Amino acid sequence: MDTTKGLRRPRVAAVAAAVLLLGLGGCRGGDGADAADGGGQVVIAPGRPGDTPRTLSPEQAARQRPDDSPNAADQSYVANMVVHHRQALTMTALAPDRAGGEAVKRLAERIKAAQQPEIGAMEGWQKKYPAPAGQAGGPSAGHDHHAMPGMATEQQLAELSAARGADFDRIFLRLMTAHHQGALKMAGDVLAAGNNVAVEEMATEVVAQQTAEIHRMRAMG
Repeated sequence: MDTTKGLRRPRVAAVAAAVLLLGLGGCRGGDGADAADGGGQVVIAPGRPGDTPRTLSPEQAARQRPDDSPNAADQSYVANMVVHHRQALTMTALAPDRAGGEAVKRLAERIKAAQQPEIGAMEGWQKKYPAPAGQAGGPSAGHDHHAMPGMATEQQLAELSAARGADFDRIFLRLMTAHHQGALKMAGDVLAAGNNVAVEEMATEVVAQQTAEIHRMRAMG
């Protein structure tokens, strides 16, 4: 799977080519023109290499900003990833008392330290961009969370909870590797179909972090 697909869409490039807002203070010409263009403020929009930068009014600059309003793919990803991360925390919470190896305990702690703040960030995003009723993440939306990629079943979680020592380590690494692979699939999907820059950044972080952890877990197994 090419998880980098969509990382550099045109709207992201437009955001990266930042504009510089210059507060020029008083009047530029003393002929009253400032009142029509934002009270003396202008925006310098850099062009391509070799082009002369353009001077825009704030209103013109606002119209040229890419629209990164969340779409259904963004809303679904965030809602599902909150649940996905919470299951990972359920699994890591078992490690301190059950894991046989210190390496597994440390890995579980790292996963918890990374994913707990990510849940908070995603829940904050949901408050800023509440999903419409009936849409994924919105009121009255139906969810089959166990159908999400990588989610452990209730039976698998019970097996993990009952295990101790080396058996726990083996099951934990197997389930968590599959869990992370599912997260990569979800992140790749939203990078290809989403529209919101903040969601893109969250998904890109998931790809980088969980890919590294998959390599670590495979080496431990």
